[in-house]
Amino acid sequence: MKIICYGVREVEAVIFNKINEQYKHQLTLVEELLNDETVLKAKGHDAVLLMTNCYATAPRLEIIKGFGIEYLLTRTVGTNHIDIPKAQELGFKMGHVPSYSPNAISELAFSLGMSMLRNNFYFYEKFKNQDFTVDSNMFSTEARNSTIGIIGTGRIGLETAKAWKGMGANVIGYDVFKNDNAKGILEYKELDELLATSDVISLHIPYIPGKNLHFINKDSIAKMKKGAIIVNTSRGELINLEDLVAGLKSNHIKQVALDVIEKEDELFFEKWKNNMPVAIHKELINMGPRVIVTPHIAYFTDEAIKNMVETSFENIKELSETGTCKNPIK
Repeated sequence: MKIICYGVREVEAVIFNKINEQYKHQLTLVEELLNDETVLKAKGHDAVLLMTNCYATAPRLEIIKGFGIEYLLTRTVGTNHIDIPKAQELGFKMGHVPSYSPNAISELAFSLGMSMLRNNFYFYEKFKNQDFTVDSNMFSTEARNSTIGIIGTGRIGLETAKAWKGMGANVIGYDVFKNDNAKGILEYKELDELLATSDVISLHIPYIPGKNLHFINKDSIAKMKKGAIIVNTSRGELINLEDLVAGLKSNHIKQVALDVIEKEDELFFEKWKNNMPVAIHKELINMGPRVIVTPHIAYFTDEAIKNMVETSFENIKELSETGTCKNPIK
């Protein structure tokens, strides 16, 4: 089968080709994301494999279908970058990746949180300025003397909790659905109590349109412990950025680490050099070492990419043989 794969970086191409030794597909690996220009590269293929921020809009889906392409897949958990009703109307056979290495996400969430707790980004800012003096902003609370609030205790949240537990932290959690495997790792609390007592709040819940847009907002921030640190490696839509900036300005929030951000398609994967188009992004990022934003790369590890590609190729195999797969897009 001829498959065009969008958003494949050079280091990922090695993994794609290695796994494809088993499947024998004809792969076209495109580093660019799907857009109005790159969609034309799909011509002559049987399947399209997408990545985060490859927006399969109705017009692009029409073009892809016009090329006679039958299979539309994404190597992501989320599918909100695809106009699913339009894709269904056009009759695409579709699949996604329901999960991949939870350690990939949890490692970044933990390392960002730990770096914030120890003020590592502030250290780096001083180092860049050749300033080796010691000041009160360097003072840290040890993890063992901190309370870590995990919001969302599925596979990723639980792995993050384990990492903090290993550092001796007091780990508490909130989830609508409690995880039986969390026993001995964290103690479940009501959301308001978690917000009021946590030194670090780590988000690991899915974004559900119409349900939890701006889950973190001025009201929830007001309930947080003064000086709290927020880490979000889940979905950008969970945090209201205007309210977040206000919380930072008032010093109610001490620091923030974001691997995802609202309207990230207008920010990530470009070199802006201080001319970012979204004002709130610029204001947030210009707040110095109190804020770190990484470009949605929590998944960017050897194991996670391997999982994504293997599952995607299995989806294609099942779709071509049976017309359906274990991981359909609905």
